[in-house]
Amino acid sequence: MHSEGAEALALSLAAPGLSSDVTSWLRSSGLEIVLLVLGAMLFARFATYARDRVTQKIDSGFRGGDALVRSEEAKHRHALAQVLTWVVLTVAYVLVAMEVLGRLGFSMSGLVAPAAVLGAALGFGAQRIVQDILAGFFLITERQYGFGDVVRIAVTGIQDPAEGTVEDVTLRVTKLRNPDGEVITVPNGQIVKVTNLSKDWARAAIDVPVAASADILRINEVLHEVGGQAYQDPRLEPLLLDEPTVMGVEDLTVDQMNIRMVARTLPGKQFEVSRELRVRVAAAMRREGLNARP
Repeated sequence: MHSEGAEALALSLAAPGLSSDVTSWLRSSGLEIVLLVLGAMLFARFATYARDRVTQKIDSGFRGGDALVRSEEAKHRHALAQVLTWVVLTVAYVLVAMEVLGRLGFSMSGLVAPAAVLGAALGFGAQRIVQDILAGFFLITERQYGFGDVVRIAVTGIQDPAEGTVEDVTLRVTKLRNPDGEVITVPNGQIVKVTNLSKDWARAAIDVPVAASADILRINEVLHEVGGQAYQDPRLEPLLLDEPTVMGVEDLTVDQMNIRMVARTLPGKQFEVSRELRVRVAAAMRREGLNARP
Protein backbone atom coordinates (compact mmCIF):
# COMPACT_ATOMS: atom_id res chain seq x y z
CA MET A 1 0.00 0.00 0.00
CA HIS A 2 2.81 2.32 0.98
CA SER A 3 4.68 1.67 -2.27
CA GLU A 4 1.55 2.10 -4.38
CA GLY A 5 0.87 5.46 -2.79
CA ALA A 6 4.46 6.54 -3.41
CA GLU A 7 4.25 5.59 -7.07
CA ALA A 8 0.97 7.47 -7.50
CA LEU A 9 2.50 10.51 -5.81
CA ALA A 10 5.56 10.33 -8.09
CA LEU A 11 3.39 10.07 -11.19
CA SER A 12 1.26 12.99 -10.08
CA LEU A 13 4.40 15.06 -9.51
CA ALA A 14 5.93 14.00 -12.84
CA ALA A 15 2.79 14.59 -14.91
CA PRO A 16 2.91 18.39 -14.67
CA GLY A 17 6.57 18.32 -15.69
CA LEU A 18 5.83 16.06 -18.66
CA SER A 19 2.92 18.23 -19.71
CA SER A 20 5.11 21.29 -19.39
CA ASP A 21 7.81 19.73 -21.59
CA VAL A 22 5.28 18.82 -24.30
CA THR A 23 3.75 22.28 -24.16
CA SER A 24 7.12 24.00 -24.44
CA TRP A 25 8.12 21.71 -27.34
CA LEU A 26 4.88 22.49 -29.15
CA ARG A 27 5.47 26.19 -28.65
CA SER A 28 8.97 25.97 -30.09
CA SER A 29 10.01 23.14 -32.43
CA GLY A 30 6.56 21.58 -32.76
CA LEU A 31 5.00 24.81 -33.92
CA GLU A 32 7.86 25.36 -36.38
CA ILE A 33 7.40 21.88 -37.82
CA VAL A 34 3.69 22.47 -38.29
CA LEU A 35 4.37 25.81 -39.94
CA LEU A 36 6.99 24.28 -42.23
CA VAL A 37 4.63 21.52 -43.36
CA LEU A 38 1.78 23.96 -43.90
CA GLY A 39 4.12 26.31 -45.75
CA ALA A 40 5.23 23.47 -48.03
CA MET A 41 1.61 22.56 -48.77
CA LEU A 42 0.69 26.19 -49.49
CA PHE A 43 3.78 26.62 -51.68
CA ALA A 44 2.85 23.49 -53.64
CA ARG A 45 -0.67 24.84 -54.18
CA PHE A 46 0.73 28.20 -55.29
CA ALA A 47 3.25 26.61 -57.69
CA THR A 48 0.54 24.43 -59.20
CA TYR A 49 -1.78 27.43 -59.50
CA ALA A 50 0.95 29.48 -61.20
CA ARG A 51 1.69 26.64 -63.61
CA ASP A 52 -2.00 26.26 -64.47
CA ARG A 53 -2.30 30.00 -65.06
CA VAL A 54 0.69 29.96 -67.41
CA THR A 55 -0.58 26.95 -69.35
CA GLN A 56 -4.10 28.42 -69.54
CA LYS A 57 -2.65 31.63 -70.93
CA ILE A 58 -0.75 29.66 -73.56
CA ASP A 59 -3.89 27.68 -74.44
CA SER A 60 -6.07 30.81 -74.58
CA GLY A 61 -3.55 32.47 -76.90
CA PHE A 62 -3.68 29.38 -79.10
CA ARG A 63 -7.49 29.29 -79.19
CA GLY A 64 -7.87 33.03 -79.61
CA GLY A 65 -5.35 33.40 -82.42
CA ASP A 66 -5.62 32.60 -86.08
CA ALA A 67 -3.32 29.59 -85.88
CA LEU A 68 -4.98 26.19 -86.19
CA VAL A 69 -2.21 24.43 -84.30
CA ARG A 70 0.12 25.35 -81.48
CA SER A 71 3.42 26.85 -82.50
CA GLU A 72 6.63 25.05 -81.57
CA GLU A 73 7.44 27.85 -79.09
CA ALA A 74 4.05 27.48 -77.39
CA LYS A 75 4.44 23.70 -77.09
CA HIS A 76 7.94 24.10 -75.67
CA ARG A 77 6.84 26.74 -73.13
CA HIS A 78 3.97 24.50 -72.05
CA ALA A 79 6.31 21.55 -71.45
CA LEU A 80 8.87 23.81 -69.77
CA ALA A 81 6.27 25.11 -67.30
CA GLN A 82 5.43 21.54 -66.30
CA VAL A 83 9.09 20.56 -65.87
CA LEU A 84 10.03 23.66 -63.86
CA THR A 85 7.08 23.15 -61.51
CA TRP A 86 8.11 19.54 -60.93
CA VAL A 87 11.73 20.53 -60.20
CA VAL A 88 10.79 23.40 -57.86
CA LEU A 89 8.38 21.25 -55.86
CA THR A 90 10.92 18.44 -55.55
CA VAL A 91 13.59 20.82 -54.23
CA ALA A 92 11.10 22.44 -51.83
CA TYR A 93 10.01 19.09 -50.39
CA VAL A 94 13.63 18.00 -49.85
CA LEU A 95 14.53 21.25 -48.06
CA VAL A 96 11.44 21.09 -45.84
CA ALA A 97 12.18 17.45 -44.96
CA MET A 98 15.72 18.41 -43.91
CA GLU A 99 14.45 21.27 -41.76
CA VAL A 100 11.87 19.03 -40.08
CA LEU A 101 14.49 16.39 -39.32
CA GLY A 102 16.73 19.06 -37.80
CA ARG A 103 13.96 20.28 -35.49
CA LEU A 104 13.19 16.71 -34.45
CA GLY A 105 16.69 16.45 -33.08
CA PHE A 106 18.48 14.70 -35.93
CA SER A 107 21.89 16.26 -36.48
CA MET A 108 22.64 16.87 -40.14
CA SER A 109 26.37 16.40 -39.54
CA GLY A 110 25.69 13.11 -37.81
CA LEU A 111 23.70 11.95 -40.82
CA VAL A 112 26.56 12.52 -43.26
CA ALA A 113 28.15 9.11 -42.82
CA PRO A 114 24.89 7.12 -42.91
CA ALA A 115 23.75 9.23 -45.84
CA ALA A 116 26.95 8.41 -47.72
CA VAL A 117 26.42 4.70 -47.17
CA LEU A 118 22.74 4.99 -48.07
CA GLY A 119 23.62 7.05 -51.14
CA ALA A 120 26.11 4.44 -52.31
CA ALA A 121 23.51 1.72 -51.82
CA LEU A 122 20.80 3.67 -53.57
CA GLY A 123 23.19 4.68 -56.35
CA PHE A 124 23.06 1.20 -57.81
CA GLY A 125 19.30 0.97 -57.50
CA ALA A 126 18.63 4.54 -58.62
CA GLN A 127 20.56 4.35 -61.89
CA ARG A 128 17.29 4.05 -63.78
CA ILE A 129 15.91 7.19 -62.12
CA VAL A 130 19.07 9.16 -62.87
CA GLN A 131 18.94 7.92 -66.45
CA ASP A 132 15.29 9.01 -66.73
CA ILE A 133 16.06 12.50 -65.40
CA LEU A 134 19.05 13.00 -67.69
CA ALA A 135 17.08 11.78 -70.70
CA GLY A 136 14.20 14.10 -69.78
CA PHE A 137 16.59 17.03 -69.52
CA PHE A 138 17.84 16.49 -73.06
CA LEU A 139 14.32 15.87 -74.38
CA ILE A 140 13.27 19.30 -73.12
CA THR A 141 16.40 21.25 -74.04
CA GLU A 142 16.56 19.73 -77.53
CA ARG A 143 12.83 20.33 -78.06
CA GLN A 144 12.23 16.87 -79.41
CA TYR A 145 8.53 17.24 -78.56
CA GLY A 146 6.25 19.35 -76.42
CA PHE A 147 2.76 19.49 -74.97
CA GLY A 148 0.14 18.66 -77.61
CA ASP A 149 2.53 16.97 -80.05
CA VAL A 150 1.46 13.71 -81.66
CA VAL A 151 4.40 11.33 -81.23
CA ARG A 152 5.35 7.70 -81.74
CA ILE A 153 7.84 6.49 -79.12
CA ALA A 154 9.87 3.29 -79.33
CA VAL A 155 10.41 1.95 -75.80
CA THR A 156 13.14 -0.42 -74.67
CA GLY A 157 11.90 -4.00 -74.34
CA ILE A 158 8.50 -3.31 -75.94
CA GLN A 159 7.85 -4.31 -79.52
CA ASP A 160 4.88 -2.02 -80.23
CA PRO A 161 5.66 1.71 -79.97
CA ALA A 162 3.67 4.03 -77.73
CA GLU A 163 1.70 6.48 -79.82
CA GLY A 164 -0.53 9.36 -78.80
CA THR A 165 -0.79 13.02 -77.87
CA VAL A 166 1.65 14.38 -75.28
CA GLU A 167 -0.33 15.46 -72.20
CA ASP A 168 2.40 15.81 -69.57
CA VAL A 169 6.19 16.04 -69.61
CA THR A 170 8.48 15.95 -66.57
CA LEU A 171 12.17 15.20 -66.24
CA ARG A 172 11.33 11.60 -65.38
CA VAL A 173 8.31 10.54 -67.43
CA THR A 174 6.25 11.44 -70.49
CA LYS A 175 2.49 10.86 -70.50
CA LEU A 176 0.62 10.21 -73.74
CA ARG A 177 -3.07 9.74 -74.48
CA ASN A 178 -3.70 7.34 -77.35
CA PRO A 179 -6.69 7.48 -79.73
CA ASP A 180 -8.62 5.08 -77.44
CA GLY A 181 -8.36 7.57 -74.56
CA GLU A 182 -5.84 5.52 -72.58
CA VAL A 183 -3.01 7.31 -70.78
CA ILE A 184 0.45 5.83 -71.44
CA THR A 185 3.31 6.70 -69.07
CA VAL A 186 6.79 6.24 -70.54
CA PRO A 187 9.97 6.66 -68.44
CA ASN A 188 12.23 9.02 -70.36
CA GLY A 189 15.28 6.81 -69.85
CA GLN A 190 13.66 3.95 -71.75
CA ILE A 191 12.93 5.98 -74.88
CA VAL A 192 14.91 4.66 -77.84
CA LYS A 193 13.44 6.66 -80.71
CA VAL A 194 10.92 9.48 -80.98
CA THR A 195 8.92 10.09 -84.15
CA ASN A 196 7.24 13.50 -83.94
CA LEU A 197 4.21 13.50 -86.21
CA SER A 198 3.31 17.14 -85.60
CA LYS A 199 6.52 19.17 -85.73
CA ASP A 200 6.57 22.18 -88.10
CA TRP A 201 4.59 20.37 -90.83
CA ALA A 202 3.27 16.91 -91.66
CA ARG A 203 2.54 14.88 -94.77
CA ALA A 204 -0.66 13.10 -95.65
CA ALA A 205 -0.04 10.17 -98.00
CA ILE A 206 -2.71 7.95 -99.51
CA ASP A 207 -2.26 5.01 -101.86
CA VAL A 208 -4.92 4.48 -104.51
CA PRO A 209 -5.10 0.80 -105.55
CA VAL A 210 -6.20 0.27 -109.15
CA ALA A 211 -6.16 -2.62 -111.56
CA ALA A 212 -3.00 -3.09 -113.59
CA SER A 213 -5.05 -2.71 -116.79
CA ALA A 214 -6.47 0.69 -115.77
CA ASP A 215 -5.75 3.89 -117.70
CA ILE A 216 -2.91 5.45 -115.70
CA LEU A 217 -2.98 8.78 -117.51
CA ARG A 218 -6.70 9.24 -116.87
CA ILE A 219 -6.32 8.24 -113.22
CA ASN A 220 -3.52 10.79 -112.80
CA GLU A 221 -5.74 13.48 -114.32
CA VAL A 222 -8.56 12.62 -111.92
CA LEU A 223 -6.24 12.68 -108.91
CA HIS A 224 -4.82 16.06 -109.98
CA GLU A 225 -8.36 17.39 -110.23
CA VAL A 226 -9.16 16.06 -106.76
CA GLY A 227 -6.05 17.74 -105.34
CA GLY A 228 -6.87 21.07 -106.96
CA GLN A 229 -10.46 21.01 -105.74
CA ALA A 230 -9.32 20.11 -102.23
CA TYR A 231 -6.86 23.02 -102.16
CA GLN A 232 -9.63 25.41 -103.20
CA ASP A 233 -12.07 24.08 -100.61
CA PRO A 234 -12.52 26.75 -97.87
CA ARG A 235 -12.65 24.00 -95.23
CA LEU A 236 -9.54 22.11 -96.31
CA GLU A 237 -7.38 24.93 -97.67
CA PRO A 238 -6.38 26.25 -94.18
CA LEU A 239 -5.05 22.77 -93.31
CA LEU A 240 -2.93 22.43 -96.48
CA LEU A 241 0.45 24.08 -97.01
CA ASP A 242 0.33 23.50 -100.76
CA GLU A 243 -1.74 21.68 -103.36
CA PRO A 244 -1.76 17.86 -103.08
CA THR A 245 0.42 16.22 -105.72
CA VAL A 246 0.43 12.83 -107.43
CA MET A 247 3.72 10.98 -107.00
CA GLY A 248 2.90 8.28 -109.56
CA VAL A 249 2.96 4.49 -109.36
CA GLU A 250 4.35 3.45 -105.98
CA ASP A 251 3.85 -0.32 -106.20
CA LEU A 252 3.18 -2.69 -109.06
CA THR A 253 2.11 -6.33 -109.11
CA VAL A 254 0.68 -8.64 -111.77
CA ASP A 255 -2.92 -7.53 -111.28
CA GLN A 256 -2.71 -4.35 -109.22
CA MET A 257 -0.78 -1.10 -108.86
CA ASN A 258 -0.81 1.62 -106.21
CA ILE A 259 -0.69 5.29 -107.14
CA ARG A 260 0.44 7.56 -104.31
CA MET A 261 -0.96 11.00 -103.61
CA VAL A 262 0.68 13.24 -100.99
CA ALA A 263 -0.11 16.59 -99.38
CA ARG A 264 1.82 18.77 -96.94
CA THR A 265 -0.39 19.77 -94.03
CA LEU A 266 -0.24 21.67 -90.77
CA PRO A 267 1.30 19.62 -87.94
CA GLY A 268 -1.10 17.07 -86.55
CA LYS A 269 -3.68 17.61 -89.31
CA GLN A 270 -2.43 14.89 -91.67
CA PHE A 271 -4.95 12.33 -90.42
CA GLU A 272 -7.92 14.62 -91.01
CA VAL A 273 -6.65 15.55 -94.48
CA SER A 274 -5.97 11.90 -95.37
CA ARG A 275 -9.50 10.86 -94.48
CA GLU A 276 -11.00 13.70 -96.53
CA LEU A 277 -8.79 13.00 -99.56
CA ARG A 278 -9.71 9.31 -99.51
CA VAL A 279 -13.40 10.17 -99.57
CA ARG A 280 -12.88 12.58 -102.48
CA VAL A 281 -10.72 10.13 -104.44
CA ALA A 282 -13.20 7.28 -104.00
CA ALA A 283 -16.09 9.48 -105.13
CA ALA A 284 -14.15 10.77 -108.16
CA MET A 285 -13.05 7.29 -109.24
CA ARG A 286 -16.59 5.96 -108.96
CA ARG A 287 -17.97 8.96 -110.84
CA GLU A 288 -15.50 8.50 -113.68
CA GLY A 289 -16.14 4.75 -113.84
CA LEU A 290 -12.47 3.91 -113.46
CA ASN A 291 -11.39 0.45 -112.48
CA ALA A 292 -10.39 0.97 -108.84
CA ARG A 293 -9.80 -1.89 -106.45
CA PRO A 294 -10.96 -1.74 -102.79
